[in-house]
Amino acid sequence: MQDSVEEKANASENFIRKLFSGGDLSSLWAASHLPFMLFLFCLGVLYIANRHHMEGMMRDIDRVSNEVKVLSWEYKTLQADLMLRSTQSEIASKVEPFGLKVLVEPPKKLSILKDEK
Repeated sequence: MQDSVEEKANASENFIRKLFSGGDLSSLWAASHLPFMLFLFCLGVLYIANRHHMEGMMRDIDRVSNEVKVLSWEYKTLQADLMLRSTQSEIASKVEPFGLKVLVEPPKKLSILKDEK
């Protein structure tokens, strides 16, 4: 078993030496697989560009999401403030300095008779 492990190690070592030695194996192999290697290179560049683009989009999404949260809180605050200011008691207290008062009795209906015209 030890011999088979050593033979496999020597075979892989010899293959790597032949591949990078500049002999026939490496030049023929590189020439025949050049289109495939270019294809893999292009895929790698596209993968990196896509990842960069997606990270930028995720930053934009996070920024817009935070803006929406802040604007939502602002809207709710303004809406609550408007509801408070539009109550009858608040309006009465604001117009009191002008001499206006809340009616205690219902309004009276005026009618004009046709004969009086």
